[in-house]
Amino acid sequence: MLNTVRYDGPTDVPLLIAHGLFGSARNWGVIAKRLSATRPVVAVDMRNHGQSDWQNSHSYQELADDLAQVLDGPADVLGHSMGGKAAMVLALHHPEMVRKLIVADIAPVAYGHTQMGPIEAMRRVDLDSVSSRAEAKAQLGDLEPGVDDFLLQSLDLKEKRWRLNLDVLSAEMDKIIGFPEVSGQFDGPTLFLSGGNSDYVQRDARPRIKELFPQAKFAKIPGAGHWLHAEKPREFEAAVTAFLA
Repeated sequence: MLNTVRYDGPTDVPLLIAHGLFGSARNWGVIAKRLSATRPVVAVDMRNHGQSDWQNSHSYQELADDLAQVLDGPADVLGHSMGGKAAMVLALHHPEMVRKLIVADIAPVAYGHTQMGPIEAMRRVDLDSVSSRAEAKAQLGDLEPGVDDFLLQSLDLKEKRWRLNLDVLSAEMDKIIGFPEVSGQFDGPTLFLSGGNSDYVQRDARPRIKELFPQAKFAKIPGAGHWLHAEKPREFEAAVTAFLA
């Protein structure tokens, strides 16, 4: 069972939030709290992340099944990046459990890039020697702006460990950047919400998106990249609220 962080809200269809690779439920705390003004919100730690159990595999079918186990009934589902792929598989395989779907800056396609760089950076940190996040940050080396601070949110200084199963995430990286062969459709309302400066959802992916999600609509948040919810939180919250209303 996944670790969950729950935010009480008025009686309504709950919103389930699935974070991206190297993330956690706590990354979504501010947005989840704001969205709970209109409905209950449940943010999860995906397997091999945060406070959730470490498993020996990390496929999207398994991630989707994990999400299904959290739900007591139909919910609206929001997933970013890796969490967006898991949310899509959940909607396709368990459509009765999803009312509305929001996919944040990801498409149901395989990507050519890898995320091994951050894993290698985290492995470089001598956890036994660091006593502060600043020391750990210095050992992470050169990463894209903001990535080091994001990764450090998963560092447990007291326990001298990363709250990420780096070995399994590394071994399963091809699955994470890929997308499984799926069939069927999710006929519910679906929003593909992307950063205006991001290239993760290309126009040539739209035919496949519409094939799987016939009601899909597309929107962009100007000035935001892949981490659109962190870069433009107010605009992201407004777009999500408007779609769910």
